[in-house]
Order: sequence, then structure tokens, then C-alpha cells
Amino acid sequence: MQKRALVRRPGPRLDEGLLTHLDRQPVDLELARRQWLGYAAALQAEGWELYEVEPADDCPDAVFVEDTAVVYGDLAVVTRPGADERKPETAGTEAALAGLGYRVAHIEAPGTLDGGDVLKHAGTVWVGLGGRTDQAGLDQLRDHLVPLGARVVGVPVTKVLHLKSAVTALPDGTVIGYDPLVDDPAVFPAYFSVPEEPGAHVVLLDASTVLMSTAAPRTQEIFESRGLRVVAVDISEYEKLEGCVTCLSIRLRG
Repeated sequence: MQKRALVRRPGPRLDEGLLTHLDRQPVDLELARRQWLGYAAALQAEGWELYEVEPADDCPDAVFVEDTAVVYGDLAVVTRPGADERKPETAGTEAALAGLGYRVAHIEAPGTLDGGDVLKHAGTVWVGLGGRTDQAGLDQLRDHLVPLGARVVGVPVTKVLHLKSAVTALPDGTVIGYDPLVDDPAVFPAYFSVPEEPGAHVVLLDASTVLMSTAAPRTQEIFESRGLRVVAVDISEYEKLEGCVTCLSIRLRG
């Protein structure tokens, strides 16, 4: 399987990033840069080829590149972020994906959709509703993806910024979540509760390997006991900004 990912370097205004559910803490910009390099290096060490989206230094949240597009098969759906401050971020991502040969579609006004609200696994696409993504954005995404064979399901999100701030999926399709932040675990056919909030966030690197934060050591032990190989990275400065391992890249599986 070809493994490629889009990433975007943190800009000089990172510490001004938007917050919705957390109190603001000081962000160490130099440490954040080092952590971003460590995240990128971890992907590369696992055989992922990285493509950098052009910087958007006037957009504090631009490093969270996942929010700017949803990629399904050969189609890239460029999002329309729910926060107006983030709308300028999408142009660079669109240019990068078009350059890689993807067909491009768009979420159009007045609909809004953030990529962090979209969880995909085995033909099902769960879309978080209630924060940055609205029903019009979901409906447009459904119109784009159903012809490609996807099943699109809306999921309530009221306790976190994005759906993938609450849940992600393991390689076998089990959806993992930290219960206090999950509105309705019953919407997922297979759900597993983890004991730490950062443990609910994984990036699938291959069929038996996940990338996760070092901030969830107990969850890491649980995953390893289930036979998974874990690559752990420190992203503490991004976690202060409601970020997690998923939102720092757009994974392209071909």
C-alpha cells in the first residue's frame, strides 16, 4: 500500500490558536516546532512519504491540516471550516492535493465542515455534528462520497471540538473513546472505552501499528496487550490547543 501524508509546519502565531473547551495555557513555540519534527519523523520512519502544504503563517491553527480536506479514494473534498478564521487555510491544501492528482470537490456556503469531524473506516464515514460541522456540510459530504460507495452517518458532538477529539478507530474497526467526552457510544457498532483522554486518538500506520500520544501510557499498554504495535510521540504543545495526533496530517492511502 502506498502511504503518503500531507503535513503543514506550525506558524509563528501557533499560540494564538482557537480554543473552545479548554482554558488557555502558555504554548512553547520552540518545543512545538521540535514536536512537529518528531511527529513527521515518526511517520517517515514507518514508511510514509510526506508532502508539505505551503505555510499559512497568518492562520494560527494551520498546522492542524486535517481540518482542511477529506480524502476518500481519488476524491479530495476541500472543507469549509466552521471557524471563519480558518477558512483561508484550505487554499494551500487544495493546491497540494490537486498537485498529487486528486479530483477536487468543495463544501460550499453556507455549509460548514471540518476534517477533524470525519472518521472513516471500511466504507463507513461518521461525521460529527454540533461544533464546527453543520447538517448542510454533512449533506454535501454525503453527496460527494455516496457515489464512491461510502455510508455517511451523522454523530452528535457537544463535549469536544471535533468528533476525532472524542473517538478514533483501531485497525480492526473498533471505535475507541474516552467516555466522558463521547456523546453516544451506541452509534458505533464496536466501541471500546479507554482510561485516558489522549488515548482516544490514534493514527493507523498499518494493519497492526498505531501512532498515539505519549500522554496516555495506560492506554498504550492496553493496545499492546491487544497485539498492536504502538509508536508514541510527544505532542503536549498541540494538546494545549485541543489538537491530537490525527489533526496534524492528512493520511493518503493508495
